[in-house]
Amino acid sequence: MEILTMSDLQVSLIIIGIIVIAAVAGFNWLQQLRYQRKIQAAFDHEHDDILLDTHNSDEPFQRIEPKFNKKTSSDSALDNVIQTNDQYDLPPAESKKTLVTPTPAHPTNITSQASSGTSSTATSPLLDYDSNTNYIVNIRSDSVIANTHIAKLLQRKFDFGKPVFWLGQQDKDEPWQEITNESNVDSDGYCHLKGCLQLADRSGPISEVNLSKFRDLVLDFSSHVNASAECPDIVSTNEKAVKLDRFCAEVDVMIGINIISKDDGAFVGTKIRALAEASGFRLESDGLFKYRDDSNNILFTLNNYESAPFLLENIKSLTTHGVTFLLDVPRVAHGERVFDQMTHLAKIFTNTLGGIMVDDNRVPLSDSGIQKSKQQLIEIQSLMKKNHINSGSPSALRLFV
Repeated sequence: MEILTMSDLQVSLIIIGIIVIAAVAGFNWLQQLRYQRKIQAAFDHEHDDILLDTHNSDEPFQRIEPKFNKKTSSDSALDNVIQTNDQYDLPPAESKKTLVTPTPAHPTNITSQASSGTSSTATSPLLDYDSNTNYIVNIRSDSVIANTHIAKLLQRKFDFGKPVFWLGQQDKDEPWQEITNESNVDSDGYCHLKGCLQLADRSGPISEVNLSKFRDLVLDFSSHVNASAECPDIVSTNEKAVKLDRFCAEVDVMIGINIISKDDGAFVGTKIRALAEASGFRLESDGLFKYRDDSNNILFTLNNYESAPFLLENIKSLTTHGVTFLLDVPRVAHGERVFDQMTHLAKIFTNTLGGIMVDDNRVPLSDSGIQKSKQQLIEIQSLMKKNHINSGSPSALRLFV
């Protein structure tokens, strides 16, 4: 029998092979440990969570407005996240920009996109309420109408299917004030009242029945307090409401940018959150990342391309095949500028996540698609202005909700 023995060279090669394998495994372990520490530091080290930490909830967050072809501090903040891109084993990012075809939003019930804390810069609330979008009644009295009587009007403000707003004037030479339950308690009453019943919103126009109910309330109230009332015709007002609703449906458009993964890959929730927060978004309780201006108005949102919302409790374990930027055209002032901000951030997300921009049919779009959608936005907002409803104004925010 022949006995096989290993030479010194073979033994040496085996030992060297074992050492190389151990070195590679050790290096990979160190890289993984370093990556885990970076991710942990990004979310755990002095990281204020707006959903849990109420102490600083009213303080404005710092954000630099993004601009094309310039490296801003917002871009610098993203660099720290972008440097970890290789850890996700994503394909190389594409540089081209595309945009989905704008889709009509009316009368679809949009998920809670109303801006909180929106306030008018007008010197008088009269400028916020006009007869184009409201059924306006006048109640005049020779004496002050006590706040106890006005409180009964305020109790009925939700009874007519659309929002009702009350304005008051304490004296003919006094400025107009918007009357709330709180301000009414502190007041000594008013001698002149205006009731503003909204004519339409995204659920449709006000009905003739509700218009009649509101008019009857005003007439009964005026008779009770010995005041005179002026109420416009119900039939013609209802026709105006139907026309207003039809116009709103024509201009109610949402422009979106879909960024989807390549080759059935997936985006990691932690990386989406890191990118979003570095860009100026905040994750809110309805599962949307919202990009707000200094007045707390929503400019655009970042949604999950799939049905699951982005929730704080599952963002670390979430994966998705895409994200969607959405701009609600009639609710945003200076839409052209906001559109540029959104497309700039979408480009950063596309490059960093290694995704591609597509339309609603998952077809990549060219740069001309971006310009076409931008031009449509400009035309819509110009048409709104022509019809005395400025996009992003208090009137528009009430109509498109």
